[in-house]
Amino acid sequence: MDSVHKTLYIPLYGKAYVSRKSLFLSDKKAEEIWDAEGFSLKGRAKSKWLAYYMGIRAAVFDEWVRERLAADANAVVLHIGCGMDSRMWRVNATETAWYDVDFPQVIQERRRYYTESDCYKMIEGDARDAAWLQSIPKAKSAVVVMEGVSMYLTNDEMRALIKRLCAHFERVALLMDSYSVFAAKMSKYKNPVKDVGVESVYGIDDPTLFENDDFAYVRERAITPQKYINELSGVEKWIFKRLYAGRFSQKLYRLYEYEKA
Repeated sequence: MDSVHKTLYIPLYGKAYVSRKSLFLSDKKAEEIWDAEGFSLKGRAKSKWLAYYMGIRAAVFDEWVRERLAADANAVVLHIGCGMDSRMWRVNATETAWYDVDFPQVIQERRRYYTESDCYKMIEGDARDAAWLQSIPKAKSAVVVMEGVSMYLTNDEMRALIKRLCAHFERVALLMDSYSVFAAKMSKYKNPVKDVGVESVYGIDDPTLFENDDFAYVRERAITPQKYINELSGVEKWIFKRLYAGRFSQKLYRLYEYEKA
C-alpha cells in the first residue's frame, strides 16, 4: 500500500484498542484485523491518546448514521474511504443498502475479512474521481460518511465529489471531519499521518465553502462529546480533554454536517 492507503491503520488501531478496553464502542472486527495484519505503527500514530480520539470519532459517526437511518429507513449508505471499518455491523444496519468505497488496494485487502451480500457491497473507487457512483443504483436519499477523508482532497476535488453526489441522489446527508487551514499547515511539522508517510493534507476554515444551489451546510457537531470523555477517568480524562477537546484542539479539527434536501 502507498502512504495514503496506510493511514487506514491508524483508526483501525484506535478502534481495536478502545474496543479491548470496553470504551466508546465495541468492534471485534477491528480487533481481529489488527491482530492478523500485524502492521507496525510508530510515534504519535500509536499513541493511546490518539487511539482514544479515533475511538470517540468513530462512535460519533456511528451515532449520526443511526440517527439518519432512524429518520429515513429507505436511505442508502455510502462510506467513502471506508478502510477496514465495520460500521455497518456496529450500527446494526445489515438490512440497509450499504456501499463501502475505497481505493482498489484497500478493497482488495478488505475482501479478506468481509463478504458481500444482497445489501452490502464493496466498491473500488477514488473519492477524487467519482465515476464509481455509476455502479450504485440511483436512490431517493443517501447517507454519506466521510471520516478521515476530506483532509486528503483539495477544495476543488471536494466540490466535484459533492456535485456528483447531488446529481446521483435526490437527497443527501453528509458528515465529514476536517482539518482547519492552520492544522493543515502545521501538519508538516507534527501530524500522526506523517508517521505512515503522508506529506500533503488540506484544511478549511469556512464550512459553507462547499455549498451550492442544492447543497447546504447544516451545522457543526461535537467531535469529542463530553459523554464519551466521561468514560475515561482520573488523569487520563484530564489529559485527553486538554489534548483533544480543548480550545486548541478545536482550532485544528472540526466536524461538519451537510444536506441536500
